[in-house]
Amino acid sequence: MTAARCDACPAAAPAARPPRRSARTTALVALLLLLTGGAATGCGGRATTHHKPGTTHEQATGDTGTLLDTPDGSGHRLREVPAQGAPQVRLTVRPDSEDGWNLQLAVTGFRFTPDSTGGAALPGAGHAHLDLDGHMLARLYGPWFHLPAAQVPPGPHTLTVRLYADDHTAWAVAGKPVETAVQLTAGPPGQDSHSHIPPAPTGTQASPATPEADRTLTLTVRDGKVSPPTGRTELRRGERIALHVTSDRADTLHVHGYDKELALPAGQEATLVLTADRTGLFEVETHASALVLTQLLVR
Repeated sequence: MTAARCDACPAAAPAARPPRRSARTTALVALLLLLTGGAATGCGGRATTHHKPGTTHEQATGDTGTLLDTPDGSGHRLREVPAQGAPQVRLTVRPDSEDGWNLQLAVTGFRFTPDSTGGAALPGAGHAHLDLDGHMLARLYGPWFHLPAAQVPPGPHTLTVRLYADDHTAWAVAGKPVETAVQLTAGPPGQDSHSHIPPAPTGTQASPATPEADRTLTLTVRDGKVSPPTGRTELRRGERIALHVTSDRADTLHVHGYDKELALPAGQEATLVLTADRTGLFEVETHASALVLTQLLVR
C-alpha cells in the first residue's frame, strides 16, 4: 500500500552524500604524509647536525667517549676519550715554491671521513679545523692543505689544527682538545717566510715529528759555543735538509745566499727545512750571537 503524501508537508531533504575525492588528490595526500614521516625519522634514523636558526651545531647520536659541557673555544663541545688509543695529530708546514705554504697533517688513531660528516661520532673518525691566531680558516677533510699567502698577513702567527668527530664535537684527552700548533712568520710580499714546529703538540701524546728531508742536522748553541763544532755539510743540488737548532738564548737563524731566517726561542728547538736548489758555499749563522753554525756546500 502506498503511503499518502501530504501537499502541506515540506519535501524531505535528500540524504547528504560524502564529497568525492579524486584518486589524484588521495595520492598527493599520501605522498605528503610519507615525506613528512621520512623527514621526522631522519631518513632511516641517521643523525644530523644541520643548524636551526639562531643555534649552533646540534649534537648527533653516538656513545663514543664522554660528552663534556666544556667548549673548545669556538662553541663546540669536547668529546673526551682515554689517552690510550686517542687520536693524535702533527702538523708540518713547508713554503710553496709558487705561493704560500703546503700543510701536511700526520694523524695517529684517526681517519678522515668526509662522507659521514654530520653523522654520529665514531671512534677515531672525523675531520679537522685549521685556525690562524684563534680564527678558523678552513675545515680539513684530508692530510694535505694549501694555505695561500694572501690569507696570512705579514708577521708572526700561530697555526692550530684541531681534530673533530663527525658530529662536530672536538676530540679531547684529559679535558683538553686534541690539537697541535705551529708558529708561522709571514714576510712582506715577495719575501720568504718560515715556520717553527714546536717540540710537542698541545693536547696529544704524540712525539715530535721530523719534517720530510733528505738530510737532518741537529745543532746546539750554549754559552756562545756551537755543538757539534762548526763544519761543512755537503749536499747535492735539489736535496732537502732539515736544520734543528736549539739556542740557550733567543736569537735568529739566517742562511746566507738563500735569505732564509728562523726565530730561535730560548731553550726550544726550532726547525728550518731548506731545499738546496742553488750551488755554492752558504753559511748558516745566528744574528745576535754572530756564530757560524755550519756551512752548506751545495754541488
